[in-house]
Amino acid sequence: MNTAKKFKGLSRELMALRVANELEDGTCVNLGIGIPTLVSDWIEGRDIILQAEIGMLNTGPLAAQGEVEQDLINASCQPVTELPGSCYFSECESFAMIRGGYMDTAVLGALQVSENGDLAGWQNPSRGLPDNIGNIGGSMDLAVGAKKVIVAMIHVTNDGEYKIVKECTYPLTARGVVKLIVTDLAVIEVTPEGLVLQEVAAGLTAKDIQSVTEPKLIVSPDLMEIQF
Repeated sequence: MNTAKKFKGLSRELMALRVANELEDGTCVNLGIGIPTLVSDWIEGRDIILQAEIGMLNTGPLAAQGEVEQDLINASCQPVTELPGSCYFSECESFAMIRGGYMDTAVLGALQVSENGDLAGWQNPSRGLPDNIGNIGGSMDLAVGAKKVIVAMIHVTNDGEYKIVKECTYPLTARGVVKLIVTDLAVIEVTPEGLVLQEVAAGLTAKDIQSVTEPKLIVSPDLMEIQF
């Protein structure tokens, strides 16, 4: 694999804001580990119910200093706040919600996403850990249980390698589940025809994004700068 170029793109916080703008009012959403958890800071006042798979419904933004309650945490073990109507339950009930198809949207991180929406996010062979150690967590259940899966991730690896690939080389979390990819450089929709480049970070072009993306991109005729 060729080493991809690196471009300066959005901060993780702005990536989370862009994802938050994809969420519809009246929906139930689960936020995965990493960048996805930051989405909780951008939906205040909206009719969106966040579920934490550890057993909390209607979580609020990340807790500020002085608001920390050690038992109120998200998937990244970050302290979160309560919203009116918050409730708590066991992980058995939590995963019954997830596996029962009650999550409208899951926002997940990823190590790789393929051109047909395959998701690899639980184990990175390049780390060289013994016995293929990884961390599946609840991602497999969320990936197949949610009605829509959005991936939020940095566009390339720390070494500049492709993360949006023709075919995943890492162990899969689920096949064909990703509908939208939001990175620090672009917003890309996964369609039956291929990956459609919808938006690019300020100062970048479709050619720039193609240079850091392995599959051939379909450039939307309405290509625009990333919208917030």
